[in-house]
Amino acid sequence: MLGSQSIIAFIPTKDFRKARNFYEQTLGLRFVSDDGFALVFDANGVMLRIAKASEFKPQPFTILGWKVDDIGGFASQLSAKGITFERYSFLQQDGMGIWTSPDGAKVAWFKDPDGNLLSISQHP
Repeated sequence: MLGSQSIIAFIPTKDFRKARNFYEQTLGLRFVSDDGFALVFDANGVMLRIAKASEFKPQPFTILGWKVDDIGGFASQLSAKGITFERYSFLQQDGMGIWTSPDGAKVAWFKDPDGNLLSISQHP
């Protein structure tokens, strides 16, 4: 039933100003509006709502990710904008922080200003 409908993604934030700067300026998403409850972005046709939350605890798992065609290139661009990729002792990551999964997918993780875990990934 919902398989033919559009998805809306949600991410919590405690600070609209920092979140807007990060998602618009650092990540390059198109800002659509601020409806008082959430900052609304267009993420390549997907509505992303960065919702104001007075209390929340960032989770230790990825809550939003982007599929990219050149993870090394995107990782370099994000690094140049000040993004630091997460390092995990239980994974073998390259110098940029990119992990290659057993099936050949490549993933790199980073956090937004609220500590939400995001990722970029390239799939075979």
